[in-house]
Amino acid sequence: MADQGFDYIAIAAPTRGDKGKDAKTPTERYAATLTAELNRMAADGWEYLRADVLPSEERSGLTGRSTVYHNLLVFRRAKVAAGPTAAGAAPVV
Repeated sequence: MADQGFDYIAIAAPTRGDKGKDAKTPTERYAATLTAELNRMAADGWEYLRADVLPSEERSGLTGRSTVYHNLLVFRRAKVAAGPTAAGAAPVV
């Protein structure tokens, strides 16, 4: 059986924590916000893989450029297997 592979998605990490009844400190608020985001993605079938900080060259003023760093959360999920007409399989008649 051939490896089906994965689909990947990267989303921006939360930049601040949302207020919650159980989260008292900024760290607890941020952790609760991050947990909610991870659970939201997991509910859609995405598996958390890692967090990355990646550079992006962006415009600064009219002619300038500057490097900005973005915090990203990377997720993956198994590709959905094709139906009976997949490569090497005979179509159903």
